Amino acid sequence: MNLSLENKRALVCGSTQGIGFAIAQELALLGASCILLARNEDALKKAITHLDEGLGQRHDYIVADLANAPDLHAKIEAHLHKGPVHILVNNSGGPAPGAIIDAKPAAFLAAFEQHIIRSQELTQALVPGMKKEGYGRIINIVSTSVRIPIANLGVSNTIRGATASWAKTMANELGKFQITVNNILPGLTRTQRLESLIANTAKRKNEPVEKIEQDMQEEIPLGHFADPLEIAAVAAFLASPAASYVNGTSIPVDGGKTGSI
Repeated sequence: MNLSLENKRALVCGSTQGIGFAIAQELALLGASCILLARNEDALKKAITHLDEGLGQRHDYIVADLANAPDLHAKIEAHLHKGPVHILVNNSGGPAPGAIIDAKPAAFLAAFEQHIIRSQELTQALVPGMKKEGYGRIINIVSTSVRIPIANLGVSNTIRGATASWAKTMANELGKFQITVNNILPGLTRTQRLESLIANTAKRKNEPVEKIEQDMQEEIPLGHFADPLEIAAVAAFLASPAASYVNGTSIPVDGGKTGSI
């Protein structure tokens, strides 16, 4: 099975912590040169030192905020002069929790801008290079709410579903260029996002954080939260030549928790 990513370049969004950072680590281990994208330059400098360079990889980073489209576009275009990007990982923090009936229209607009519009623009910027190279992998980190809505994540459920539909449409259009588009649907993963959701749930239910954690893990057939590297392993496979015929899919990586076939 060919998992080698030597001579491939990957742009990984939200890559200084959590799932994004874990994905960058795994891609680098397979030989990819990674471009980390996040807002905090100090965190980027630290993260890049933890990426493998044993196969001659040359890693880099971009300091950018997905909310600042003009600055992001300029920096991406400047970076593309260094060479094509073969792998794009769209990964961004989710909207704040809350009931959908209480959500303001502005919350939906902001989430749509961050998750759909930015993914669209990054894809448009990188696809020409992927076409020339005859190799492209677009991997979106979404949520199991694509399959089953999650309670108290009204805005997130809405936007995640839209992301999955966007990705499937893009996969249908780009497949003929040997560019695949797939979604990973992470389950409950030990990240700052999960800690925030647990704290919010504990406050809403007026129960200890420890009880909320225990209750959540008991709903997972494997009995524990995912490590970010367990999500990253699937992303690394999808980025590799071995996944050349996997296209337009949404893959739950959730320990079996999602209650659908």
